[in-house]
Amino acid sequence: MRPENSFHFLLKETYPKLWRFCLARTGRYDTGADLAQATSLRALEKQSSFETGTRLDLWLYKMAHRLWLNDLRAQKIRRGQGIVAIDDANLKDTAPDAVTNIFGREVLDRVMSLPEAQRATVLLVYVEGFKYAQAAEILDIPVGTIMSRLSAARKTLAHALKDAKDGSG
Repeated sequence: MRPENSFHFLLKETYPKLWRFCLARTGRYDTGADLAQATSLRALEKQSSFETGTRLDLWLYKMAHRLWLNDLRAQKIRRGQGIVAIDDANLKDTAPDAVTNIFGREVLDRVMSLPEAQRATVLLVYVEGFKYAQAAEILDIPVGTIMSRLSAARKTLAHALKDAKDGSG
């Protein structure tokens, strides 16, 4: 097997996307990093059950989602209410200019203020580019629920945009 096809190499290549998903899922930098590490460890332990030729990211996201739910069930309380201020998220900004930075920050602030279920769905479909069926598989919910969450998120974001325009005019 070529090194670039090894499980460890693929996991390393996928880790930044996994970390981003975990951050959006938990809403906290520290908890997201812990979840990404726990998922990576579980993936290494379970690598024999990964089917070569399938999407590793889909397999990892589903695993992360289940680990997150298990953690929530065990604690019965979300640490930090699931939301972190964007300034505390420690996200690196590589935008080319100030206007793009400001717009991107506003969009991310609004997306991060969505309820957790909508935030995770928006991330999977609109940011990571998963199809509705794949996102439904990761989150272990029906495709109709994916569509409903995206619709609700779009509506919430549209209202926020309208309110922002009305408030600045």
